[in-house]
Amino acid sequence: MTVFVVSLFLPYTIHFDVRKPAARPDPPLQHILTTEDLSLFALRLGNSASTQATPAISTEHEQFFLSQKPSSFQSYSPHLPQLKDLPATTPSETLTPLWGQGLFVQPKSRAEDLPPVSILKYAAEHDRTTRSRVSSIPDIRQDSHERALQTADWSVQPGDQGNAGVRNAINAASRTGALKEKTWVGTLGMPTDALEDTRKFDIEDKLENEYDSLPIFTSDNDFDGHYSHYCKTILWPVFHYQIPDNPKSKAYEDHSWVYYVKINQAFADRIVKHWKRGDVIWIHDYHLLLVPGMIRKKIPDAQIGFFLHTAFPSSEVFRCLAMRKELLEGLLGANLLGFQTKEYCNHFLQTCNRLLCAEATADGVQLEDRFVNVAEFPAGVDLETLDTRRRDPEVGDWIKRMRSKYANKQLIVARDKLDHVRGVRQKLLAYELFLNKNPHLKEKVVLIQVASSTTEQVELEATVSDIVTRINSIHSTLAHQPIVFLKQDIEYSQYLAMITVADVMMITSLREGMGLTSHEYIYCQDGKCSDKHHGPLILSEFTGSSSLFEGYDLPVNPWDYRQCADAIKTAIEMSASERERRWLKLMDIVVHHTAEFWVTSFLEKLSKVHNEHSMRDTLSIPRLSVHELADKYKNAKQRLFILDYEGTLAAYGTSTSIVFTSPQRTLDVLNNLLYDEKNIVYVMSSRKPEEMDRLFRRVPKIGLIAENGCFLKEYDTENWIDMANVEKSMTWKQSVLMILDYYKDRTEGSWIEERHCSLVFHYADAKDPAGAIRQAGDCANHINDSCQGQQVHAVIVDGELLIESTEWTKGTAAARIFEGLKHHRQSLGLEAPEFLMVAGNAREDEIIYRWANTLAKDGVIRDVTTVSVSSRNTEAMATLTQGVNGVLSALQKLATLS
Repeated sequence: MTVFVVSLFLPYTIHFDVRKPAARPDPPLQHILTTEDLSLFALRLGNSASTQATPAISTEHEQFFLSQKPSSFQSYSPHLPQLKDLPATTPSETLTPLWGQGLFVQPKSRAEDLPPVSILKYAAEHDRTTRSRVSSIPDIRQDSHERALQTADWSVQPGDQGNAGVRNAINAASRTGALKEKTWVGTLGMPTDALEDTRKFDIEDKLENEYDSLPIFTSDNDFDGHYSHYCKTILWPVFHYQIPDNPKSKAYEDHSWVYYVKINQAFADRIVKHWKRGDVIWIHDYHLLLVPGMIRKKIPDAQIGFFLHTAFPSSEVFRCLAMRKELLEGLLGANLLGFQTKEYCNHFLQTCNRLLCAEATADGVQLEDRFVNVAEFPAGVDLETLDTRRRDPEVGDWIKRMRSKYANKQLIVARDKLDHVRGVRQKLLAYELFLNKNPHLKEKVVLIQVASSTTEQVELEATVSDIVTRINSIHSTLAHQPIVFLKQDIEYSQYLAMITVADVMMITSLREGMGLTSHEYIYCQDGKCSDKHHGPLILSEFTGSSSLFEGYDLPVNPWDYRQCADAIKTAIEMSASERERRWLKLMDIVVHHTAEFWVTSFLEKLSKVHNEHSMRDTLSIPRLSVHELADKYKNAKQRLFILDYEGTLAAYGTSTSIVFTSPQRTLDVLNNLLYDEKNIVYVMSSRKPEEMDRLFRRVPKIGLIAENGCFLKEYDTENWIDMANVEKSMTWKQSVLMILDYYKDRTEGSWIEERHCSLVFHYADAKDPAGAIRQAGDCANHINDSCQGQQVHAVIVDGELLIESTEWTKGTAAARIFEGLKHHRQSLGLEAPEFLMVAGNAREDEIIYRWANTLAKDGVIRDVTTVSVSSRNTEAMATLTQGVNGVLSALQKLATLS
C-alpha cells in the first residue's frame, strides 16, 4: 500500500549550476529597518519628510543577528538543510519567498502579467497586452539564461516552497515506521516552461526513482494564475476572513478560476495514472480543493483523505465565493475531511447544510449516495528532530550570545510573516500601550520581532515602520532599545536559540489554522538548553492552537489592545510556580499532539471510514434472500417486525394524504402477519398519532411509532405513550415557528405543518424552486445555530425541512419496544425474540438499522435482518430493488409459512 502525499509543492526543487560571467556584489542579506525606510509620512510627503528618533536609534541590535552570513546559494533561506541532511526538519512555519523569485538558480517565469488591479481597465489592458506580444523584443538576457539552463548541471535540493509542517510530519512518521511507503505528488516550486522536454524527463525520472516523488509540470501561465491569483488573492483572504471586495484585490474570478481548475485537474490526472488498488490518497490544503472530487469521478472506490491546514471560515464568509458550490462538491469527493479544530469542522458542516442543502450530522455530511466523514486532527511538531537540532553547537553558541546580549532583560519574542493576517501591527500597538501604561518596566523588556515581508504589503510595512519608529523614539535610552525589529527571517539556529532564551512568546494572528511556532516554543522552554524555562505564551484566541491549549496559555483578542497589553504585564510578572503549572499542562498537550501522532491518527481514521463506506455501498450489500429469510422465520419462536411506512409499506403520497400502491394488499399483509401469535409488528412514520390511528384502524393489535419516535402505541393496546416531553417541545417550537414564518413569507408557495413534537417547512411546490432551496438552506442553518443548546435539529429531506428533537428517534422507540418485550417474556420464563426484521427506505431509518445490527453483533438476537428499499448507501444488511412491491411480497411469503 502506497500513501500518495499530495501537496502543491514537492519537498524538493532543482538547482542549476550555471556559471555567471561576472560576479556582482551581493546585496545585504537582511534589510535593517531605520527611520527613513517605508515611513508612512515618506510615502505621503516624499523622502524629505522623515522623522528622526530621539534619542538616536542604533542598529546594533539588528546587526547582532547578521554577524554570520552564509556563503552558499542557500543563504537566502536560512532554514534550508544542507544536501547531506536531505530530508531534514525545518521550522514548522517557514516564511517562504514568492514563487519564481527564489535565489536558487532556476528558470525565469514566462507567465503573462496578471490583469490590472482595476476591473474597469481589464479589457483595455488585455487588448494592449495582446498587441504588445506581437511586436515585443525578446529579452536577450533571459534567452541567454534559458540557453545556459539546457546544458547546465543540476541537482535536487530541499524545496523552499510549501508546507514545512507537512514535510516534517511525513518524515517523522517515515522515520519511526508508522508510514512505510509514500510517494510525494506536487510541483517543483519553480517555473518550468523554459525547460526542454528531455530535461523534464530526466528530472522526473530522478525524482521518481530516488526521491519517491511524482513531479507535475504545468505551464507557467496556468500555475501563476492558479497560485498567485486565485489562491493568494481570492481563497487565502476568504479563508482568513478578509473578503476581497474591492478592485485592488484582483478578486474577479472569471480570469483565474479556469487556471485553478486546470492545475487541480493536472494533479488528479497524475494521481489516477499511478494509483493502484489499495493505495491511499492524502491531499493537502486549499490549493487543491477540487482534486478529491475529480479523482472520485474516475476512481469511485478510491481511499481519499483531505486535510485543510488553514482555518475554514463561517458560512457567511464562504458564501461570498462565486464558485462556492464547486469548491464544496470538490471537497466532498473525499472519504474523510480533516480540519485543525472542532470550530472549523462545524463551519464546514454548516456551510454544506446551508449552501448545498446537504444533511450535516456531528460526524459528517450525508450525500445522496455516500457519507463523508468530517473530523478534527490538530497538527503537531516533530519533537524528536527538534530536540536533536536544538542541541547543535551552533544553537548553543547563539544561546550564550543572546543571554549575554540581553542579560537582565525580559525578552518577548515573535516570528511572523508581515501581512494583514498575522497581526504584527496589532501586536506592536499593544506593546506600545504596555510601555505607556508601565513606564517602570520599559527598560526591563525587549520585544524581538522577526517579520518577513512581501512586495505586496507596502502600506502595511510603512505603517509598521512608523509604529516601530515612534516606540523607539519615545521609549529608547542610550543603553536600551525596546524593540528589535528584523524585517527578514533569521537563521534556524538563531530561531531555536531565540525561543529557548525567551521569557515570553507573543502571537497575535487575526486568524490562523493552528500556529505550530507556539508548540516549538513550549518544547524549547523545558530548561534543558538554557537557565530560562517555563516561559508564558500569549496567544491569539483566533489560532487553532488556542482552542487546543485549553486556556493554559494567555489567550487574547488581538483587536483588544488593552487586553493584550495587560497580558504582557501578566506574563512578565507571573510567579515561577504559576509559570511552571501552565507550562506543564501545555507541554503535556504538545507531547501528545505530535507530528507523527497527527499522521497516524488521520490515516487510521481514513482507513476505518473507507472500510465503513465500502460496507455501506449498495454495490457491496447483497440483495435480500427471501429463501434465507424464510428459514430464519420458521426457526423462531418469537418474531419482531419494525417496518417503515412511506416508501416501504406504501408509496409516497401528498403531505396530507397517502396513496397506497395497493391499499387493501398492504392491510391484508399486515393482518396475515399478525394472525400468527408469534409475530409482533410495529409500523413507524413521521406522521402524527391521530393520523396513524386513522390509517391503521382496520389492523387490530398492530404497534405504531409516530413522529419518528416521539409517540409510541404498544402492540395490542389502545393508548399512546408520550416518549418525548410535549411541554418542552412547545418551548422550542414557539421560537422556531417565528423563524419559519420569516422564511415562509420570503418563499412563495411554501407552508408550515405543525405536529405535536416537530415542525415541517414544505417548499416543494414553491413558485421559485431554486430560490426556495436557498431559503431552506438558510433556514436550516439559522435553526441549527439558534437551537443548538436545545437539542433540536433541522434537516432537509425531499422538498421538506424537518425540525425535530434529537433526544427521541426511531432508534430510541425501537429500543423501548425491545426492552419492554424482553422483560415481559422473561417474567413469563421465556427467552427474548429470536427473529428481528427492520425495513425502511429513508435516511432517518439508518439509526434503527445501526441499533438492530448492534443487537446481532452482540448476540442479543439470534437472527436479525435489516433491509433498505432505497438506492442510497446504507448500513442495512440487505437491499430490495423492487421497492414497495418487493417488501409486501416478502412479507406475504413469510405470512404463508405460519
